[in-house]
Amino acid sequence: MIMRVMGEGQFEVGDAHLNRLNELDEELLGALESGDEGHFRRALGELLGAVKKFGTPLPDDSLEPSDLILPDADATIDEVRQLLRTEGDGLIPGIPEYE
Repeated sequence: MIMRVMGEGQFEVGDAHLNRLNELDEELLGALESGDEGHFRRALGELLGAVKKFGTPLPDDSLEPSDLILPDADATIDEVRQLLRTEGDGLIPGIPEYE
């Protein structure tokens, strides 16, 4: 799966890591619901860190379509809430065969 982190580029993440990324996405959703800025910052940082840890960066000149787009680390709670309104199922949609 190809994930774009806004402002940082694309990362190809193997299927074996999607469950962990979904867990981190759920943590981020909980932080958004609570409105706790510190919790939100930690959860977003952990999610983006995991994408970078488990993913392989694609070259800057690569023109691969992204399967999903994640906010950058400086995104606000309101910006991430807006992304969720368009995505609907968290930032990383659940994929039944990996749940």
